[in-house]
Amino acid sequence: MSGSRSKSIVLWTLVTIALVTLSAPTIVVLGASFTGGNIITFPPDGLSLRWYARISQAADLRNAFLRTLQVATVCTMVAIPVGTLAGIALAKYAVRFEKTIQIYLLLPFTIPLIGSGIGLMLIFGNAGILGQLWPVGIACCVINLPFMIWAVTASATGLDPDLELAAANCGAPPLQVFFSVTLPAVMPGVITGSLLMFILALNEFLVSLLLVDARIVTLPVLIYNSIRSIITPDLAAISVVFIACSGVAVFLLDRLVGLDIFLKSK
Repeated sequence: MSGSRSKSIVLWTLVTIALVTLSAPTIVVLGASFTGGNIITFPPDGLSLRWYARISQAADLRNAFLRTLQVATVCTMVAIPVGTLAGIALAKYAVRFEKTIQIYLLLPFTIPLIGSGIGLMLIFGNAGILGQLWPVGIACCVINLPFMIWAVTASATGLDPDLELAAANCGAPPLQVFFSVTLPAVMPGVITGSLLMFILALNEFLVSLLLVDARIVTLPVLIYNSIRSIITPDLAAISVVFIACSGVAVFLLDRLVGLDIFLKSK
């Protein structure tokens, strides 16, 4: 009994250390964003909301955030049809060049973002489309698309093929079978992948840095340019806004799909 109790104590100690380590940066940034002083400090020098008021009134921050939302929207809108069809195809059919596709799905973990960003910068530069926002969204989609495909594939793997056969035997054409049977069955994976793609594109920095210019900087790039001179509490407030966006995405994910299904897809 004592041995089991010792194991439980060690386990919970490690879990506590891991939770504190993971949450400490968020707690520090959250506290620093409410400081009443002019320098970012933790513990905060008094409590104030003036830095949140400042970022809400800053036109450059607001415009950069709107541009970031536009990039994330383009990325998600492209990823939904492409990732959904690719995920279903990989789960249901014997696809040619499947090993090549599997290698592509490992690219987010094997190729540094700087390499992908430079390659996309050269491609878009030769095409003459640099200096616009929508290529940044396409670039974010290309780099992060494997996450969308994985989520859809996980849902499509559990699809009973007899359901599609039954619909076909009842006279439903292939397109109707897809929209009435297949798509609703993989919808948890589609929602999971879509929210994940949106958050990844929202926080994408390195690719955005290589593909935007001074006229259309996204919010992560604007933050980077700001901290090169001085780190002020308003940057902590912006970071809290990003954390809140991620929290909203997790809340929606739990409500629409369920975190248990999301974790199984990973």
